[in-house]
Amino acid sequence: MRRLTLATAKLSKLEFQIMEVLWTNGDGSIRDMLQALPGKKRPAYTTIQTTVNRMEAKGVVARVGQVGTSHIYRPMVTREKAQRALVEDLLSIFGGRSQPVMAHLVESGSVSLEDIKDAEAALRRLSKGGKR
Repeated sequence: MRRLTLATAKLSKLEFQIMEVLWTNGDGSIRDMLQALPGKKRPAYTTIQTTVNRMEAKGVVARVGQVGTSHIYRPMVTREKAQRALVEDLLSIFGGRSQPVMAHLVESGSVSLEDIKDAEAALRRLSKGGKR
């Protein structure tokens, strides 16, 4: 998988939805991606096609084959790297400080006690020189 740079990290909401489809379902065509998106507010085929073309130019997806006249696309970045880049971008808005984000998550009820225990365990591993 390709190294995600800050420039390619800035995925739009639709781009992230498309990437979720590819990460979950594996390689697919524009039609495959379109059909996997929620039906209520599903974009037009041409919107998905244009978006995937832009994603290809960014290097986050690549054409890996063709079935009939349909190109098959593969994600070129992992879900973890894309999520990490998104979080780092968010934190940069707060000067790299995580406290405002954590406070919001706690106050909004978006974080559970289990999430906090997992975070504490990760911090303990990091403080002992463990794997990031």
